[in-house]
Amino acid sequence: MDPNQLADGLIQYLILVGLLTFHEFGHAWTAMKCGDDTAKSLGRVSLNPIVHIDPIGTVLLPLLMLFLPGSINRYMIGWAKPVPVNPDNLRHKKFDDILVTMAGPGMNLILAVGLVALAKVGVISNCMPLVELCLKAATISLLLCFFNLIPIPPLDGSHVMRVVTGMTWEAYASFAQFGFIGVILVLQIPQVRETLWSVTYGTLELFCRIFGVG
Repeated sequence: MDPNQLADGLIQYLILVGLLTFHEFGHAWTAMKCGDDTAKSLGRVSLNPIVHIDPIGTVLLPLLMLFLPGSINRYMIGWAKPVPVNPDNLRHKKFDDILVTMAGPGMNLILAVGLVALAKVGVISNCMPLVELCLKAATISLLLCFFNLIPIPPLDGSHVMRVVTGMTWEAYASFAQFGFIGVILVLQIPQVRETLWSVTYGTLELFCRIFGVG
């Protein structure tokens, strides 16, 4: 592997870990605000990446995408350890359950807006490395946002589907045991990858137009 390509990949990986940390923090913080202290009691309302690392989603899959030729995407995607939530503790059970679920992708969306705004600062100060880094991070953040909406465990879209369809936690847990295999297989479908890229770049272009980053 070319050293420059390796360095770029490692930078992307560090960005990914940081974005996943904020993603899970969003889930945990929202659950706490909605009345469930389960995540808080386990130390998950934290920006410490270590408490959120998932062996497959945070380590194995991203590093495979970094080191194997013909990786799934130009940018890394993955997931962190799901935040535990007890719906019985939520003040408004169904609504808050969906709110907590969407807090992760929502956090990635907010981060993308902030990163594009910071890129604008780079444009004004003529600091192109900052612009490039911010736009790269914003792209990964948006990709994580939309990737997590896929309705396959352990991704957030599956939790929304569970609530909407009334699936029991027991049924969901049995399905979720092998969900990561489904995620990996789905990512092999060209139409899925093309849709993710289309929505990601379309949203990034919109944010860039709003902030005047061209």
